[in-house]
Amino acid sequence: MAERIQLGTSQPLLIREAQVQATLTMPRALEALEAAFRDWAHGRATNQPRQRVHTPQGTLHLMGAAWHSRGYLGYKAYFSFPTGVRFHVALASAHTGELLALIEADWLGRIRTGAASGLATKYLARPDAQTVAILGTGAQAATQLEAVCTVRPIQRAFVFSRTPDKRAAFAQRMQEQLGIPVHATECVDDAVAEADIICTITTAREPILLGALLKPGMHLNAAGANTLARRELDTFAVGRCERIAVDDPQQARLEAAELLVPIELRKLSWERITPLAAIVGGLAPARQSPEEITLFKSLGIALEDVAAAATVYEAVAL
Repeated sequence: MAERIQLGTSQPLLIREAQVQATLTMPRALEALEAAFRDWAHGRATNQPRQRVHTPQGTLHLMGAAWHSRGYLGYKAYFSFPTGVRFHVALASAHTGELLALIEADWLGRIRTGAASGLATKYLARPDAQTVAILGTGAQAATQLEAVCTVRPIQRAFVFSRTPDKRAAFAQRMQEQLGIPVHATECVDDAVAEADIICTITTAREPILLGALLKPGMHLNAAGANTLARRELDTFAVGRCERIAVDDPQQARLEAAELLVPIELRKLSWERITPLAAIVGGLAPARQSPEEITLFKSLGIALEDVAAAATVYEAVAL
């Protein structure tokens, strides 16, 4: 049972990591994000882009959203320091402002980031996509692969990271978890050669996925970079994508270096970039042909956190 926090007359829940992991499955996260994005497209949700407060030692990251139609308002705050990163989500009633829960949000952040890529894959990847490549094996990588496998009939996966031991261990672990062959590869070229879907989830500062490697019909989820100092895709790769979606265009203007660089070079315009919510909400087209190369640039937004937090809260409290 969740602990209670004593705040005056109200007693919000304190929901620990173990409870989040026990309740927030990938299907639940996908369902919540799809509902929240659909509501956002029709004016029933609001998102506020991330803000950062820097100190010489570390950074506070703060982002908020409201899911009006479900009655929730909340924010995620996290502190990134050399000693590590600590996440929490505060969830409140959108009707009264009463604090409902304070939620430890490491796992919540991992699964909602994967679910965002899974949601984009549902609308933008070819329905017959069967092979996925994942670049990166860090803390966020497993949920990227799990989400894609949840929304498409994936038969095999290829993985690359710079460290041979890590990519081999990741491949073995995910093969056991997902029940499909997962192959560790020695280079990016080998990982993506046969892929229908590519997920990038790295800390790379310079592009690792180059446009020359892309083939017609691919779908890309670029989820690793959310600062102007990092890019996973080069300008040629972005330029080859006929359909580009982002989780929040306003936040993309502040953080999406993969898009901002080609826009500065006049290789791309904001008019070609579509909010994922508009696609999910039926206001903009999804994939239009099997040959299109499609891209979802994921930044990680507060509405995803609030939707995931609401799912956890309802599972624990109601």
